[in-house]
Amino acid sequence: MAKKALCIGINNYPGTHMDLQGCVNDAQDWSAALLARGYKTTTLLDDKATKAAMVDAMSKLIASGSKGDSLIITFSGHGTYQPDEDGDEVDGLDEALCPYDLQTKGAALTDDEIKAIFAARKGGVRLLLIADSCHSGTVTRAAKAEPDADTRPRFMPMGNWLPASKLPKNFAGKAAQTMVAPNGTSPLTGALVKQVGDLLLSGCKEGPNNYSYDAKISGRYNGAFTYYALKTLKALKPEATYADWYKAILKSLPSASYPQTPQLVGTAAARSRKALT
Repeated sequence: MAKKALCIGINNYPGTHMDLQGCVNDAQDWSAALLARGYKTTTLLDDKATKAAMVDAMSKLIASGSKGDSLIITFSGHGTYQPDEDGDEVDGLDEALCPYDLQTKGAALTDDEIKAIFAARKGGVRLLLIADSCHSGTVTRAAKAEPDADTRPRFMPMGNWLPASKLPKNFAGKAAQTMVAPNGTSPLTGALVKQVGDLLLSGCKEGPNNYSYDAKISGRYNGAFTYYALKTLKALKPEATYADWYKAILKSLPSASYPQTPQLVGTAAARSRKALT
């Protein structure tokens, strides 16, 4: 049984004026933790994490998996949404991950594209998706600040990267920079196949006004979710399940500084499986 992981972290988003600070650390920390647990890991950081590179790396990871293999993808960076072009979204929006060249190339990695990549997966491959990003909101809500806290949400409004010609229109007939209360489903959620082994562990709930935060904890930048997920992972008993891990994370989040509630999506069988096996 092979164990492989792809860890993506993007701080720098040229042209958007919305750079982050903890995402590269997240990817490196996930990679180190997974290496210690027997995973062969690959990282894509900042300018290496273009949309083309993300598609290529995800596709190669999925293609390499055989029955019984365990594959993990972690993503730390901005989430976003854009107008749905094929009519498959009730709210008229496609949720997406933001690659490094989001603004310079003008293309996010949408839920439809990710679903197509994952559809090539062989039967019996176990897939864990770890997302420290958010996919809805107007970036107007801020957490209560503490001296050592950074309250930057990991959400990229459409108006920061899409040209005006591609933005939806608001009630005044002008280009809308954001939309009101989109469903905000993670683009990784739609890629899950409802079978034993598939799980999504993410930094915040789905839906409007739920954010994953860039954090500064003990003088170092991380995603708040990544920091506490890895901290609790170290303390888990060897036989601990994904459900046990998730329960442990909820003891730290939400907090006064980071009012985000992580979520675990998957079948009961998947949730009860031994973590990271």
